[in-house]
Amino acid sequence: MHKFITLFLGLTAIGMFGHGLYKGRGHHRHRHFGHSHGVSGLSADYYAYTSHLRTWSPSFKALFSLLCLVMCIAMNNIYVSVMVILAMGYLTVVIGGLEFDSYLSMLAIPAAFLLFGSAAVAVGFSLKPAGQYHFHVLNLFYIYCSRACLLKAGNLILKAFGAVSCLYMLTLTTPLSEIISVLRKAHVPSLLIELMNMIYRYIFIMLDTHSRMKNSAQARLGYVDFKTSCYSFGQVAGNLLIVSLKRGNDYYNALEARCYDGCLRFLEEEKPVKSEQIAGAAAFVLLLCGIRLLTG
Repeated sequence: MHKFITLFLGLTAIGMFGHGLYKGRGHHRHRHFGHSHGVSGLSADYYAYTSHLRTWSPSFKALFSLLCLVMCIAMNNIYVSVMVILAMGYLTVVIGGLEFDSYLSMLAIPAAFLLFGSAAVAVGFSLKPAGQYHFHVLNLFYIYCSRACLLKAGNLILKAFGAVSCLYMLTLTTPLSEIISVLRKAHVPSLLIELMNMIYRYIFIMLDTHSRMKNSAQARLGYVDFKTSCYSFGQVAGNLLIVSLKRGNDYYNALEARCYDGCLRFLEEEKPVKSEQIAGAAAFVLLLCGIRLLTG
């Protein structure tokens, strides 16, 4: 049965990849019109506003991604984790229209933490030879690893990637204003929502400020050698906080000029949930349950 599930997942991956190539062939020539948007391109909102899944109901996407995340963690099954990774990537890249390179670059951020964190699970230390694989270090101790530890580390990595891909599917296809609307409907305290929104926005204010200051230093040959680079880095770091606070104060004054009363309100667009979306989500949940039952 495990071989059958492995074959099924392989064929599913090939089918999704083939559909992505076929679909991308017709849309590739229509991409990249216009110029680069600078730091805004680093924002998840940049991808969310251009995603084809933006027309889906944000409440449905939030509920579906949360349900898949919980199932991926609770079932603790390698095959379920792989299926979740494939499905979330397919929705984000193929259906949503996100560039595959951009998606991989974003997955690379948690990948580094996962690899180093899983190394502690896969590798052990001992004064005597242990495990199927061991290495003697300086005739003092052994670094060992076993198949069970490798399997456990692999399961941990795939489960974490499955959870991350669920959150990426939500954040890369849903603008922040719609996520805030979902949180309001879930009766999350307004103070937490306001802090989340302002902190998120302020991060990109600081990124934009740093980008401008770094470009200015580069135009004046501030990074021509190591000594000059260290001096320029110190100058940029020292001025970043002051300039960012000034820009943050300007943004707050702009909010007050528009009658800000401590509550941010966004224009919400009605996006009803379609029957085929509910049917697809239900079929996928049943598929995960079936994979879990068949693989034990």
